[in-house]
Amino acid sequence: METESEPYVRLASLRQLHQAMADMNTARSLADTLQTVADGVVNALGYELACVNLVRNDGDLVVAAFAGNPAAEALITGRVGSRESWERRLAMGQKWGDLVFIPHNEGWVLDDDDVPQWYTDGPPPRFEDEWHPSDRLFAPMYTPASPGGTCGELIGVLSVDRPRNGRLPGAWGREALQMYAFQAAIAVSNARLRSNIQRALVRLEREQQALRASEESFRAAFEFAPSGMAIAEMGGEQHGRILRTNDALCRLLGRPASAMRRYAFSDLVHPEDIGTLLRTSAEGGRAEVRLCRRDGTYLWVSLRNSVVADAADGPRFLLTHIEDIEDRKRRELQLAHRASHDSLTGLPNSAELRARLSARLCRRPQSTHPAAVDAMDHTYGPGAHDANGHGFDFHPVRTAPYDGYDHVHVVAPEESARDDGTKGLAVLFCDLDGFKSINDRFGHNAGDAVLIEVARRLGNAVRDGDTVARLGGDEFVILADGLGRADATDLAVRLRNEIIQPIRAEDRAVRVGASFGIGWAQCGMTADEVLKSADERMYVEKRSRPKQHRRAG
Repeated sequence: METESEPYVRLASLRQLHQAMADMNTARSLADTLQTVADGVVNALGYELACVNLVRNDGDLVVAAFAGNPAAEALITGRVGSRESWERRLAMGQKWGDLVFIPHNEGWVLDDDDVPQWYTDGPPPRFEDEWHPSDRLFAPMYTPASPGGTCGELIGVLSVDRPRNGRLPGAWGREALQMYAFQAAIAVSNARLRSNIQRALVRLEREQQALRASEESFRAAFEFAPSGMAIAEMGGEQHGRILRTNDALCRLLGRPASAMRRYAFSDLVHPEDIGTLLRTSAEGGRAEVRLCRRDGTYLWVSLRNSVVADAADGPRFLLTHIEDIEDRKRRELQLAHRASHDSLTGLPNSAELRARLSARLCRRPQSTHPAAVDAMDHTYGPGAHDANGHGFDFHPVRTAPYDGYDHVHVVAPEESARDDGTKGLAVLFCDLDGFKSINDRFGHNAGDAVLIEVARRLGNAVRDGDTVARLGGDEFVILADGLGRADATDLAVRLRNEIIQPIRAEDRAVRVGASFGIGWAQCGMTADEVLKSADERMYVEKRSRPKQHRRAG
């Protein structure tokens, strides 16, 4: 812009200035805006060179646009000057409003700093207002000030050089440059904002595309998974309510998807597995439970629960993976049954018998105190204590917790002729009479058939809840709880009568006899001690009977 005739300004110059401001406010991108700002200084304000130094995120300033000299543009565009060096430049020289002018005779101290610059040397000015090639003029660009503030944040600096008229700018030229820098700051701020918004929109669109792809992938994986999948509510009154299921789960349970949405998992799980389900559905995890199918049968499944958030701080759901483990569970139960049961008769074996017997017995507190020893020789009622303060009770009543668990002490009925009504845990030790001769005469297959039939007869003759076990060989043990001595004797007689009936083995009828010894389990004894006691009584009973009465033909 020509300034030699100030304050007169040609209308054409104002039009050029107006067009430059319009151009920089309508540029399509931040880069276009910065270049338009530099071009406007040259085309509208009458300078030969213009440089736009933009503040980066780290605070330093980069040469973002250049106009007026292609050689200079190629040399310094993209180069960076430190914020410290720029602040020193803006703090020195002459203040022309917001502009900073550093004369050639002062700017020599800046020759070696790191700010990118383009200048040439020349002769001293011939007159007072002549521009020297080493003069420097800067127009800081600040964001609009907040109400009541002085100036906003520095976003860049316009560096101009070589006015085309060769003179220092006058009042109008200075104000025009200052006004232009102010408008340029607004345009750059708006362009940067638009650029950030555009980048955010692009990023958001990519994220939405990725989310849609992820949702589609999840939907496909969910719907077409070979094993069962379900989504359930988490928390609140509807915790565990099924919201969505896949075809595999519907087929597994024999229920349509519309029906599944009427249930919570707690409605479908076996009553014995409710506790396991609640523990694993609180915050996710793995569990093995039984789920009810449409026909009322139960199926063993493995549940793997994962907590999924719908959005940040939004509702959470349980993503449940359901896998059919019925075959594995069946094999495990079969293996456990084989480990605890006799392979020939199917009865509990010796180890299982001892485990069941031990589960009913507790170790009675021991003491060497005379009073305690004397007390052990008598029958005590509820609330009795030994010398160490430990409670015990010989009667089958509920006592204080023993080792952290409630326990009913196991006692033996009195051995007197008078039946005092005491009930106990009877242990009937059974040994077959004449079994060896069957093995010797007819072979082991016949012997096995006899053992299998004896086991069947014993199992049919006892009550539900009683235990019939094969101890080994031709020895069997029956655990019958809640019997008095007369009841136990009657049971032994009934079992013997069942056993001595003819047995079909290897196409012939054979007979075996049976000797029974009745022992009584008591807390303070071990399982082996109880079995030994019953075994000894069995041999006493066997020896007391005539030989011809002990075996069958």
